[in-house]
Amino acid sequence: MSEQNKNMQNDLSQEQLVRENQELQNEVKYVESKLQILRKEYDKREDELAEVQKKLDQMQQDYLAVIHSSSWRVTAPLRAILGPVSRLLHRSRVMGLVRKVFSSLKHNGIAGTFKKIGGKLSYMKTAKKFQSRNVLTAQERAAQRAATFPKEVTFSILVPLYNTPKKYLIEMIESVLGQTYGGWELCLADGSTDDFAFVGELCKKYAEKDSRIKYQKLEKNMGIVGNSNECIKMATGNYIALFDHDDVLHEAALYEYMKVICERDADFIFSDEMTFSTDISKPIVMHFKADYAVDNLRANNYICHFTAFSRELLDQAGWFTYECEGSQDFDLVLRLTEKAKHIVHVPKILYFWRSHPGSVASSIDVKPYCITSGIKAVNNHLKRLGIEGEAVEAPKLTSIYKINYKLLEQPLISIIIPNRDHLQDLRRCITSVMKISTYKNIEILIVENGSSDPELQEYYAFLRGYDNVRILEWKEEFNYSKINNFAVESAKGKYLLFLNNDIEVITPNWIEEMLMYAQRDDVGAVGAKLYYPDRKIQHAGIILGMRGTAGHAHYHVQTKDGNLGFMGRLYYAQDFMAVTAACMLVSKEDFESVGGFDPEFKVAFNDVDFCLKLYERGKLNVFTPFAELYHYESVSRGSDKKGDNNLRFKEEEQRFKDRWKALIEKGDPYYNPNFSLQVATFMLNEHYYD
Repeated sequence: MSEQNKNMQNDLSQEQLVRENQELQNEVKYVESKLQILRKEYDKREDELAEVQKKLDQMQQDYLAVIHSSSWRVTAPLRAILGPVSRLLHRSRVMGLVRKVFSSLKHNGIAGTFKKIGGKLSYMKTAKKFQSRNVLTAQERAAQRAATFPKEVTFSILVPLYNTPKKYLIEMIESVLGQTYGGWELCLADGSTDDFAFVGELCKKYAEKDSRIKYQKLEKNMGIVGNSNECIKMATGNYIALFDHDDVLHEAALYEYMKVICERDADFIFSDEMTFSTDISKPIVMHFKADYAVDNLRANNYICHFTAFSRELLDQAGWFTYECEGSQDFDLVLRLTEKAKHIVHVPKILYFWRSHPGSVASSIDVKPYCITSGIKAVNNHLKRLGIEGEAVEAPKLTSIYKINYKLLEQPLISIIIPNRDHLQDLRRCITSVMKISTYKNIEILIVENGSSDPELQEYYAFLRGYDNVRILEWKEEFNYSKINNFAVESAKGKYLLFLNNDIEVITPNWIEEMLMYAQRDDVGAVGAKLYYPDRKIQHAGIILGMRGTAGHAHYHVQTKDGNLGFMGRLYYAQDFMAVTAACMLVSKEDFESVGGFDPEFKVAFNDVDFCLKLYERGKLNVFTPFAELYHYESVSRGSDKKGDNNLRFKEEEQRFKDRWKALIEKGDPYYNPNFSLQVATFMLNEHYYD
């Protein structure tokens, strides 16, 4: 080997050592930053535990004072009698409550726990108020009964009967008889056993009084699928409605459905619903739903009750099938919505779902086979649409499904990160992307914008040694939209991943989880689940209209204590009007088709504005909770509430309101109007029915 070659080899070896040393130093600094965060969290929890211990000591002193008092000795015989009874009646409920309280104290502290308890009590109070207002006045009832419509519609209400308790049967039938719209027929197919003969006797008595009630005793019980299909055979109406034998309808249900059939040509309709136990005036859960959203539906049958659809649509989609028995309604809803032309959601509680032992309303665990058949229903749906993917049971929640769409290719993805100083944030971000991510076909474009930290320049020099990292220079004033648009011009990737410099990767396959949605032709932007370092939610989708503009869904919700969000919405992929560009994936083609980010939004609302432009072009914007990252949300720009920043923010806020006034007034289709737009998301709007 020549001396020149030896020198070159030595130089390369030396260069490699320098690089490896730098990488080790970066790893050390990355770990140190993580330890610093953990220490702060630990110190905070220690302070909270000390406060809890202080209160426990006081409670111990109070307890000792009570048991040594004369009144305690006098009441001993009474306690001996009542004690076992009390424990028998309340042990499981109280212990469950105690466990919840201690779990909340551990994760939320004292103040957070009291806030949660207050929130629960407030919800119960507001829910009762909602239900009290959800009752027609005599004037409303009379007006609805007298109303005329331009279309003639008869609803065939299908009710498969099987050993229905007498009380439930009577309440179910009476709720149909009480409908303010009279164009209906009640189709009752009875598969009850001989010891429930009163079911048939009662139904026949009702049928004698009202010819709209049709009753058929089946020769044998064919299960809910077979019995439901027998109901369909009885039906002569031009619309079909599904109704369970132990539930109750709101008296205006058919009237409200008739309105949207006439006004919006609806061929598939669903409403909000409420779960109750014995008293409808005391709600357990009020399920206020999004309008039709295909990704929400694939993840769970959120549509559920009360569904009605045209007979023509049913005949096109097909009847109930045994293949998905247990989730036969879900299977049918998927088939119907695939073919429906006008799906309409009525955002009113028109269905009351009774929770009792043995019902799915009480717990899905009562019928575990429903989960398997639900997965089958979704997989069949994907096959019918020619979509390569597979539904599996999602973590955390039963009856919720995660769709693993097959990646059709492994395209180059350009990760764009604007940066000014903030060396520690940037190093943590880049290191986590490179070390944790399993998707490797990436390029990283860092857009440098006026940094003054000399150590940062050293880090840039180190990063330039990577083939897939480039440092771009933006020498003008900060403008988030212009900076990212500028970077896109240099991006070589088929997809663009916009990323803040204060992001840290948690989920190794986060890119794959986002790409599986972004590759779909019907999807525009895809957002991830972002946490603050204490695991509170920073981003889980954006709601249009919050406080007049837009706001984060489930913002600041603490997830450490197992909070699943409203109806589990923190744990399944779903459609939103917008997602944050702090971590957003979109195809370069779609980005350019809407002109990228609007430079008029220098700092605020640029991502929401961008997503709404995609929405206007018929694209869905999707949030996936299966791509998880930390968002440290640094204060590099300063507060929007002071000085020039505040003036700029107000200008951008007004510009956004003016541009999207029509959409804001129309309302976010993925956020129910029963929820407030002024306080925390998914909180009931107490004045909606005023």
